Amino acid sequence: MPRYGRAAVGLAAVALLGSLVAAAPASAAGPAALANTVLTTGSAGGTAVAVGDTLQASLQTGTTANFYSSATGTTGVKCAASTFTAKAVTNPVAPGTATESLTGQAFTSCTSNVVGTLGVNSVTVDNLPYAVSVTSAGAVTLTGSIQSTVSLRTLLGNVTCVYKANGGVVRGTASNATTSIAFVNQPFTKSSGPGTCFSSAYFSATYAPVRDTTQGGATVYVN
Repeated sequence: MPRYGRAAVGLAAVALLGSLVAAAPASAAGPAALANTVLTTGSAGGTAVAVGDTLQASLQTGTTANFYSSATGTTGVKCAASTFTAKAVTNPVAPGTATESLTGQAFTSCTSNVVGTLGVNSVTVDNLPYAVSVTSAGAVTLTGSIQSTVSLRTLLGNVTCVYKANGGVVRGTASNATTSIAFVNQPFTKSSGPGTCFSSAYFSATYAPVRDTTQGGATVYVN
């Protein structure tokens, strides 16, 4: 999930994932042309993101990705590093909805303050790829068999907690103003794991900037 935004929602949706702006009219065909497409690089209304381009982002500097047991608490797992990789599938004329395929998402440098745990072995995103849609209004939606597996160390050995996104959907908001895509308190429910695993998990993370690595790492905007 790239550096998204709208120049005016502030998906998570998360952004996952803000507010977004309309692009300038196309002057020529092809990825090097200025285009009025939903996704552009360099600026709102800049160069069109080409179908097949790879989009990547890491956590916004100074933030963490959190999997907490409640929407208002701070008990759970937090990760100091996270990245995602997506592939542009469609990028129509704005206003409209662009689509992507989330092909990779990683969480590292994770810690736990759950009672009875000593640390985090891993946080894994399962069942990739996921379908992603990004609207001109900045709404980011992930759909699919969205699931995360958390391996925790305890005094009695390792435990595995598996969480599924409620309804198979994760929503975020994109923002050109803050060059970010944010996910806030997206609900997951435990599908397996012992009592050490909390029954619900709420995912929050802000990724910025989103870059088109196919186009030299240019930042990505939503129009």
